Amino acid sequence: MRAMLLKRARRVADNPLEFVEVETPTPRANEIRIAVRACGVCHTDLHTIEGEIALPKLPIIPGHQIVGVVESAGQDVTRFHVGARVGVPWLNWTCGACEYCARGLENLCENARFTGQHVDGGYAEFVVVNENFAYKIPDVFDDAHAAPLLCGGVIGYRALRVSGLQPGERVGLFGFGSSAHIALQIARHWNCEAYVFTRSEEHRALARQLGAAWTGSASDAPPHLLDRAIIFAPVGDLVLDALRVLRKGGAVAHAGVYSTPIPQLDYNLLYHERVVRSVANSTRQDAIDLLRVAAEIPVKTEVETFPLQDANRVLQLLKTSKVRGSAVLEIAR
Repeated sequence: MRAMLLKRARRVADNPLEFVEVETPTPRANEIRIAVRACGVCHTDLHTIEGEIALPKLPIIPGHQIVGVVESAGQDVTRFHVGARVGVPWLNWTCGACEYCARGLENLCENARFTGQHVDGGYAEFVVVNENFAYKIPDVFDDAHAAPLLCGGVIGYRALRVSGLQPGERVGLFGFGSSAHIALQIARHWNCEAYVFTRSEEHRALARQLGAAWTGSASDAPPHLLDRAIIFAPVGDLVLDALRVLRKGGAVAHAGVYSTPIPQLDYNLLYHERVVRSVANSTRQDAIDLLRVAAEIPVKTEVETFPLQDANRVLQLLKTSKVRGSAVLEIAR
């Protein structure tokens, strides 16, 4: 099969992915093989490819926002039939036995595996996954528009939940890429006002188009204090910016899998029971709930599509904030 392969971590400016022929994977017991149709390109891919997040497996095929069709199945598969359209997210497998899994916190599993980090991902024609970590894609979404839901959507949804957002509250979104543009639509669905902080005027225009109550830069003061804030950009300084515009008792959720250091802060920013939390991975229930609510709204994912072999160029565009919404690789046959 054809795939974009990473042999060692390098800057995306150096075109680190090689377009190669590799062996097509064979599904084992309880696994399905998916003919990939589309795979979203995520900031997490940037962090792994450039070495900011450790890669325990090399060479590796990146990609963890996978949409495709079940092409074959291993023994004992019962959840999906050949021809079913499914998606595969970042969370690839959990052990079910460690203390975190036992407490219902499988996103913190001590032995978790992640797609495109521990196992080969979706920048390829085929991928295999345990059937219990794949999800039916709602019919309302085509392949390309469904792909961003598998990470940007799931993490945005979990971040909203972790922040404690309640109907009628004001939420600030710092950074406005793939995840934030989905989270904004969910927040609006929950009758919340969304305030978007981003440097890009193009991203501000998209935010207003999707229903943002206000847009500005991180240094600007919104017209009202926020109840919750979610940081999507991997910039530690934004924690201070978010706390400055947060009401007493409010919460900041940092949704990045990677971030630059958070600077020393004045305790008065945190005082009055303000809370700062991280968002770590997601659970299977998060994926199920996100796909359900996304179909109910229905969420409109803004996508730019590219052929698989252009993955290096797409990563370069993503790093320089030149993607409107989400970038998606389409796998032609």
